Amino acid sequence: MRLAEAWRVALDALRANRLRSGLTMLGMVIGVAAVVVLVALGTGTKNEVESQVEGLGANLMFVVPGKVDFNSAPTASPLDTGDLNAVIRTVGDRDRVTVSLTSGETVRAGRNSTFTSVLGVMETTPKVFVRTLHSGTYLARTDVDTGRRVAVLGAKTARLLFGDRDAVGRQITIAGVRFRVIGVFAPLGQSLGVDRDTEVHIPISTAQRLFGTNRIDAFAIKAPDAESVGPLGDRVLAELRKRHPDTEFSAVTQDQILGVLADILGVLTTVLAAIAGISLLVGGVGVSNIMLVSVRERTKEIGLRKAVGAKPRDIGVQFLLEAVLLTTIGGVLGMALGVGASLITAALSPVPATVTWWSLALAFGVSAGVGIIFGVVPAQRAGRLDPVVALRTE
Repeated sequence: MRLAEAWRVALDALRANRLRSGLTMLGMVIGVAAVVVLVALGTGTKNEVESQVEGLGANLMFVVPGKVDFNSAPTASPLDTGDLNAVIRTVGDRDRVTVSLTSGETVRAGRNSTFTSVLGVMETTPKVFVRTLHSGTYLARTDVDTGRRVAVLGAKTARLLFGDRDAVGRQITIAGVRFRVIGVFAPLGQSLGVDRDTEVHIPISTAQRLFGTNRIDAFAIKAPDAESVGPLGDRVLAELRKRHPDTEFSAVTQDQILGVLADILGVLTTVLAAIAGISLLVGGVGVSNIMLVSVRERTKEIGLRKAVGAKPRDIGVQFLLEAVLLTTIGGVLGMALGVGASLITAALSPVPATVTWWSLALAFGVSAGVGIIFGVVPAQRAGRLDPVVALRTE
């Protein structure tokens, strides 16, 4: 039997059983769509996180006490103002250094209140990180040196406390202490899973007095360029280890953050694809089952074809092509459904979704492979039928 004739016969057989063929393809459609959507979600999340990290700048690094390891507990910070002065001397430029001291506090304004992250920082924070103001001004060095009770609110915090009113110049209380709002940040959104619009910045000296501590949680340092990040980090670590010989310190760069996140998100994407792949496996079992039923129903047809000269290979190819047609058509429909669902998800939700060519190729290749693998047994069974026995079948 010629290949073109085999394709025609396979198409005719599928048309003759439209409902059964449609239900069989539905399993493949769902499986392929699940692969495309879940891989798109995993890839989109990975790209979004990487872009956020890259947005910090290739010349930015964080210096923290302890070893940066997801399996280890946080290390209590021994850092204080003396260490800050030592780091500034090592870096050689105060504008390239900032600190953080973070605490979750209830912030109130009149009858309104919200629980948010209050950060003790330096006036240099907007120079180290890219932060723009919607209104007002940022902290000044005199605010830090004198420990003034002034605050800069995140966009969401300002909205929760003051609604549509201008927050600049108004009073708030943090942990029961009165502060004056001098600025409001422009909306920034989430970064690495943290809502940056809910932050409240106050001078580090004020935060230490408010929280009853002298510690500093971490340093953020902006090197002159990407090439000097490593040497500068080594000098800062050497200075801190000299001051605290019993404490280990780590300098975390953008490349290290990206490396860790890429590993985690890569595993996540693989797991999502594997979970979706189970749907394809179930769909393949359904194809095999339907093809075996088809062989049984068309036993007399097979016997007649073999009686007029069809070879076992011709019969096997015919049924194999039917299985491949079922899965490839289902694969194409599933890819279209998956791409559409991914685009709708990205448009209507904050979850990013990125459809990649390799996920489409993988989904289509797996669907075609499923047709071949799960169609072999029914095809072989059809090809081995004895024509005499087949013609006698009722």
